[in-house]
Amino acid sequence: MAVARLVAMGGLVRELVTEETPSRIAALTEELFQAAGSVSEESERAAEAEPQLPGAVPLSSPPEETQLPCTLGHTAALAQVEEGAVSLWNWAVTKHMGSVVSDEQRAKLRFVACKLVCLCEDGDPPEGTIRRQILMCMKTGKSWIDIGKADLADGFLEIAMSSIEKLYAKLLETDDEANIHVHKADVEKNLFKVLSYQAESAVAQGDFQKAMMCVQRCKDMLMKLPKETCYLSILCYNFGVETYEWKKYEQSSFWLSQSYDIGKMDKKYSVGKEMQAKVLRLLATAYFEWDCSLYLDKALRAISLANQENFHPAGFFLKVKILLKSGASDEDINSAVAEFLHHEMSLDFCLNTAKLLLEHGRESVGLDFLKSVSQQFESSPDFGKIALLHIEFLLQNKRELLAKQKVEDIIIGHYTGKQLLPEALNQLHIILWDRAAKHYEAKSYSEALHWYNYSVSFYTPGQIDQNLAKLQRNMASCYLHLKQVDKNEQQVVAIKALEYLSEHLQDCQQLFAALKCLVRLMLSKVMAEDEEKRDEDINSILSYLTLAHRRLAESFTEEKFTGDMRILEAHWFRKVAWNLAVQFRSSPEKMRDFFLLSFKLSQFCPSDKAVLIGQKTCLLMAAAVDLELGRQEVTPSQQAELLTQALQHLQACKEIWKILKLTGDFGEDPTDTLLLLYEFEARSKLNDPTLYNLMESVWEQPQIEVKTLEIIASLAMESPARYPALCKKALKSALNLHRKQTVIDAEKFSKCLHSLINLALPTGLTDLDACVLQEVWDYFEDALSVVSSIDAYPEMEILWLMTRAWNTGILQYTVGKYREAEQWCGLGMRFLNHLGSLKKSYENHMIGLYSEVLDKLDRAKGFVPNEE
Repeated sequence: MAVARLVAMGGLVRELVTEETPSRIAALTEELFQAAGSVSEESERAAEAEPQLPGAVPLSSPPEETQLPCTLGHTAALAQVEEGAVSLWNWAVTKHMGSVVSDEQRAKLRFVACKLVCLCEDGDPPEGTIRRQILMCMKTGKSWIDIGKADLADGFLEIAMSSIEKLYAKLLETDDEANIHVHKADVEKNLFKVLSYQAESAVAQGDFQKAMMCVQRCKDMLMKLPKETCYLSILCYNFGVETYEWKKYEQSSFWLSQSYDIGKMDKKYSVGKEMQAKVLRLLATAYFEWDCSLYLDKALRAISLANQENFHPAGFFLKVKILLKSGASDEDINSAVAEFLHHEMSLDFCLNTAKLLLEHGRESVGLDFLKSVSQQFESSPDFGKIALLHIEFLLQNKRELLAKQKVEDIIIGHYTGKQLLPEALNQLHIILWDRAAKHYEAKSYSEALHWYNYSVSFYTPGQIDQNLAKLQRNMASCYLHLKQVDKNEQQVVAIKALEYLSEHLQDCQQLFAALKCLVRLMLSKVMAEDEEKRDEDINSILSYLTLAHRRLAESFTEEKFTGDMRILEAHWFRKVAWNLAVQFRSSPEKMRDFFLLSFKLSQFCPSDKAVLIGQKTCLLMAAAVDLELGRQEVTPSQQAELLTQALQHLQACKEIWKILKLTGDFGEDPTDTLLLLYEFEARSKLNDPTLYNLMESVWEQPQIEVKTLEIIASLAMESPARYPALCKKALKSALNLHRKQTVIDAEKFSKCLHSLINLALPTGLTDLDACVLQEVWDYFEDALSVVSSIDAYPEMEILWLMTRAWNTGILQYTVGKYREAEQWCGLGMRFLNHLGSLKKSYENHMIGLYSEVLDKLDRAKGFVPNEE
């Protein structure tokens, strides 16, 4: 090879390293690359032409035939070329970091620099030159691999391997024991790198056997190079990824298994649990896609191990996929899902999992999982995605009624502060329109309208939207078909049209006119319907009145709609609501809702006496209904909600009643009593601590009625309330009022006393406190005095008093309280004397029994030791 060619290339190198223009840099790079290639080919041909003696010249040395006599001038020229090659190498590194040259240009420049250095080398280079050659050949080979031209890398990697062997031989010749181990370690590191690059090249070229051999050699070296554990593990993982992408699952599973095994070899230099789990997930995927039926156990083992190493959503998802593909039982899948629910995952990932379960026919597991997800993400702004998935599933499985319920829940949420995000709302519109279109094609025009109406529900009045215009045209088409199909559906069509108008009209006068027509039409429809079919239409009327209330509230900002107009409209709608509340009294909830609407609508009317009386009555009725519903079989939380609502109505009613009492005399009006009783019931059942404050004011009332006190006593012990002290105080107050009557009502007195004794003297108790017995004794004495003074005391009540007194005495006897036993039995005998027709039935038996008891008492007393 002529030195002149190398010198000429050296000139190109010097020009390139001073160039700044990108286009010129590219041109010079290509020129140098072509020139270096030509020089290399000439060198190889010359080497092939000259027969070699034993001990062939290494590839890195230029053939002797091409070398000129090593004159001083030639040596200097080669040194200058070599220096230029090193400069080119460094320049390429700098420019690549500055993004001046591309990856491919850098590879070509490294190729040129490396070739020039190799061709300038003499037969026995020093150790430093060999090290440089190893570095440059390794880097050049790696550059070709990195840009996808692995075939160009092999020659340089072989030169690097040969140079490593040459360097190792030189090291063995040295007598410097102190440094030889350090240098050997460097050689081993370079050898490890070259082998790993050769493995990369082999994988890229599809030579599995060579790659496997190189990696095995690297693996064998890890005992001496433990820090390379992480690198080799990741390298095998990358091989696994590449072969997986090429669908070479057998090779992929080999490389991934190698990666995992290598990752376990040295914990100190391991890739970490996250990476190990990632390797195992891909290994499970490779087995799954290779042949799930054949490698199912291996896939499950790999993914279970991955989830143990480091839990990741992808690992859970893959495990579920494998279980589904294998036909696992719902129980096994439920177990996997339960494991997942303990971890925090994104909503989208949860939805994908639910979709996977549902698509594979695992409805029970999928819907249960979806329910759990719904609870977990209830407060998320993306909660609508869950409902949409549920609706899509229900529609796909022909469960339209359930899908409608879900849509209606979303509509309710839309107007109660739980709106869908715009993207989810658009998706819902698409679902609704698609379902409506299918019904339209099937000529089910009423159903099509139903689904279109759902879509309309999300548009606000006056909203301008091109989709709304299309929606109106579609609905109009449905109406036309309905008219042709059935003339009797005119009323339904009119209602639908008016509903649409009422939702979109901006003019208040027109809106209220439309709502009035709607109410009248729907009322006539309700009157003609069976009671069973009325519910939906009654709910519609409620919605019309609710809309009227909302628009009356908004009408204050409209100049054309005057205050007088508002009052007239409010009166009309409040009276309708009132009449409907009265009409539907057989349905307590609807009655309450209509009364509350009547109250709300009346707030737009002047507060004259008639309106105030109406408001007071509406609120009292609403509270009464809530209390009645709370007495029925409801859950504790539902009961608490109803009682709390009742208290709110009562509080508002109290304020109105204060104002109303200023307008005139309401002496015979029971409102005060009702407010007291309703509030007492609500607060006692809510276990409200303010109940005692309420009752303090009650005890001080001079005009309180007996009946009121008796009801309070009854409510104080009505579950879940339990206030025996308040009950007793109310009963005692009631008895005092009974005694103050000019003529005692014996029937009412006896019932009140009966309740008081029952409260104070529980049946069957023997260990009663002396104070309690004395208190109850006083009640019996009180009863005896009333029984003695009037003839009308109910005989059955006297019999009851006699029996309770007698039984109390017997109980005292059984516990050895003989004096008390004699007193109570004697009290029973005193009541016997006041029995009428029943006296003969009990007299002989009681006298005999009493004598027997006295006799036993006397004998018992005889055995009682005297106290000293």
